[in-house]
Amino acid sequence: MVSFWYGGLAARAFQSISSLQGLQAANDAYTDRSLAAAKALQGWYDAPSGLWSTTGWWNSANCLTVLADWASLAGAATAQTINVAGIISNTFTNAQRVVVTAQKTLSATGLITSSYQLAQAAEKRGFSEFLNDYYDDEGWWALALIRSWDVTRQQAYLDAAERIFADMQAGTDGKCGGGIWWSKEKAYKNAIANELYLSVAASLANRIPAKKQTYTQIARDEWTWFKNSGMINQDHLVNDGLRINPDGSCVNNGLNTWSYNQGVVLGGLVELAKATGDAAYLVEAVVIAHAAIKLLSDADDIIREVDKCEPNCGADGSQFKGVFVRNLRYLHAAAPQEAFRTAILKNADSIWVSDRNERDQLGIKWTGPPELGGGPNAATHSSAMDVIVAALGTK
Repeated sequence: MVSFWYGGLAARAFQSISSLQGLQAANDAYTDRSLAAAKALQGWYDAPSGLWSTTGWWNSANCLTVLADWASLAGAATAQTINVAGIISNTFTNAQRVVVTAQKTLSATGLITSSYQLAQAAEKRGFSEFLNDYYDDEGWWALALIRSWDVTRQQAYLDAAERIFADMQAGTDGKCGGGIWWSKEKAYKNAIANELYLSVAASLANRIPAKKQTYTQIARDEWTWFKNSGMINQDHLVNDGLRINPDGSCVNNGLNTWSYNQGVVLGGLVELAKATGDAAYLVEAVVIAHAAIKLLSDADDIIREVDKCEPNCGADGSQFKGVFVRNLRYLHAAAPQEAFRTAILKNADSIWVSDRNERDQLGIKWTGPPELGGGPNAATHSSAMDVIVAALGTK
């Protein structure tokens, strides 16, 4: 088994008593801040639907993910203060009763704008309610349920994630040499759907021993295709997707290198490295992560969206940056780098000092003020909360 720890950073962790005391003080601060952020997030929670108001369907999956991640780091006693297990259970039950009709448009730069029509069904219609016409939406929910299983060990959540993934598999074919389509219309192969496909497959490999070989091979094949698809450019950044030429060839479409496209791939590679024992996947992730931090950071090392859409990134773009930092934390845990630690902690501190209102709600621009763009809302808050949670889990 190849070690996932680089450069002896773990062995060179704080050695003096004063340093250890400073680390404990910092951890206590992030514990308190993350608890306040978790409580604030629940101010948008709509129990009858199991979703978070002021944001969309896939965003609610990310709200669930950040709560599960927080619970895994904060511990059962702290998580119980807002009953995370109960929230997960309620969302799993009630979100499946919601009839979701999704419409998505793609801007000239690759920014997705999602519109959802939600209606309560008279009776639960079964698992199919986590499925819609967009494979990226399905992938977000699969990851949310996997993280929910990590916290609760409730088998129903992992089984549901498997069924979502089975539907995603139907979206793969040989066009462009492989990969999954963005939607069931099968008109666009983009980065985020394929990164989610990779991450879900590798995550299932690490959680279902009886099917580890199968899921690991799917994840291996997906990564091999992805890195050779052309979506990763010469700067080691992931563009939004592929353009299909009239002759059937597929090339990088040159659309924006959105922050979340630099993020989900990191988590997927961490899971794949764990499943295979091959640290080469972490090496590839580290390269992308360094390139992304350079791209996304302003002069003060605070992360902002690549096309400077802030504060008007829409409901979708408002979620992106937190997804990046969440997955950067996963990578830092597997392959520690001082640059990753610095990025996580600087952004977490900036959010808390400059991007938080009197109700502990967090806005879209991490240098503040929190009310920019009409926020905060559940998307901007959960995205920023990802950073606070990442700081809690960063040593």
